[in-house]
Amino acid sequence: MRSVVLLSALILIFGLSQPAAGAPEPLDGTSSLDHVLLWGHDIDRTTAILTVKLGFQVRPGRNPGGVANRYVRMSDLSYLELLGITRPNPEMDPGMLADQAMLHGGPGARTVGLRSSALDQVRTLLQQRGLNPTAVFSASPTDPDGAGPSKPPRWRLFAFERQPLSSNLFFIDYAHVDATPARLADEQIAREHPNSAREVSAFWLLSADADADRKQFERMGFAGATPAHISQISARGYSIPAGQKRIFVLQPDGPGIAADALRKGGPQVLGISMGVVDLDRAKRLVERGYDKELAGYSGSLGPSFLAPTQDDLGLLIEFHALPKGAVENARVATSSSN
Repeated sequence: MRSVVLLSALILIFGLSQPAAGAPEPLDGTSSLDHVLLWGHDIDRTTAILTVKLGFQVRPGRNPGGVANRYVRMSDLSYLELLGITRPNPEMDPGMLADQAMLHGGPGARTVGLRSSALDQVRTLLQQRGLNPTAVFSASPTDPDGAGPSKPPRWRLFAFERQPLSSNLFFIDYAHVDATPARLADEQIAREHPNSAREVSAFWLLSADADADRKQFERMGFAGATPAHISQISARGYSIPAGQKRIFVLQPDGPGIAADALRKGGPQVLGISMGVVDLDRAKRLVERGYDKELAGYSGSLGPSFLAPTQDDLGLLIEFHALPKGAVENARVATSSSN
């Protein structure tokens, strides 16, 4: 997925419908978050943190040009993409260079991805709204993870000539891949995690002006924002619906984690929420991994706890209990995935 990083560009499935006169066309009705691009000091060190300290399974990726990637894949098809530089003077595209300039070689995330099954229509709509999307880029016909030159490209995406948000954003869609027995087995194994994680439930986007990001999301068709407050990190802002999931746009609410992160790193993807089947199990694994007791709390997404990952990953991970219905939906998504 090197070319995904090319655009620096956490994936949303958009539903298009006729808007009321004068109102933005809604794009959030059937949305689902997809993934975050997470850079680390070192790809093996990042992998060890995700597996040993947090209880995830990490799957191999590729290492084109000295920038390696690996994946933490969820049952609902959302995921984390881990990135790390593996050699001096790696081949880095403008998106990679922009991320590294913001991160100063440290760990963290500056880019989220949204999936759209109507990629061309969404791009046209955003272009009509003056948001300056780039051209659509496609995976190579010889992509080693694709289905071959005779098949549609494994993925297609676009980003923006000028990013509309404080963090970087891109839209992507994936081609259908024939479900061979080997591929089905690999996919099922990849989405089974010792900590019982099933989905990326929310992105936490931090800036100095949450309302500005809210207005830009509304301009893109994501309406229905409600006030949000995450006291654990001293941040406030808005919770924006994305189908059954959320995008939190936040700013510091006094001294604390959010204010420190903004001062040190500027606008960023400060955190993500991960839905788990067994919250007690996930909490015990993380407590063992970090050798410290963690406090639970009632969060925006239900019973939760916050893993102390900021120093390790440059990104906070909140674990929350999935409602029973969401667990069943995740199982259906797994059984019907490519």
